[in-house]
Amino acid sequence: MANAARLILLVAVASALAGLSAMRVFLPCCGEDGAWCVCRTDQSDAALQKTLDYACGAGADCKPILQNGACFAPDTVRAHCSYAVNSFFQRNNQNSQACVFSGTTTLVTSDPSGNGCQYPASASAAGTSMNGGNGGSGAYSPPMLGPSAFDNNGAGFSTVVGVTKRVVILACCALMAL
Repeated sequence: MANAARLILLVAVASALAGLSAMRVFLPCCGEDGAWCVCRTDQSDAALQKTLDYACGAGADCKPILQNGACFAPDTVRAHCSYAVNSFFQRNNQNSQACVFSGTTTLVTSDPSGNGCQYPASASAAGTSMNGGNGGSGAYSPPMLGPSAFDNNGAGFSTVVGVTKRVVILACCALMAL
């Protein structure tokens, strides 16, 4: 009888974990218009350049930050990086994991638009979908810019899920040993 109870518990935990990892995750601010992804001000230009290069290569619409584009000015790595990562974030339907670039970005709820540069606030405003000819594969894949790609200073959802899974697995192992 005890073995049957353990088996049922393990199946229930596995089902819950499968549902948790497959669930589309949004931060409280996200999932609708009103969230933007921007580059952090405490990051070096070298780190932000890597983030900018990744975002533009992974499907962000970077035409507005080209020399004659509406968002070229100010001509700084930080400004161009913010526009590019926001485009990537919006094209991925404001999925919070699409704003985790090895901790170089953050989500904000105040519109960063200004100086004639309009930051998209939704997937439809961000232009064509990632299925188009802009380098995207048609499906979101998290940016892998280093070993901490899923850790936005310890606040990333994937970190919480990873710890939760480990705790549940350890609890199940302890139950099986009983």
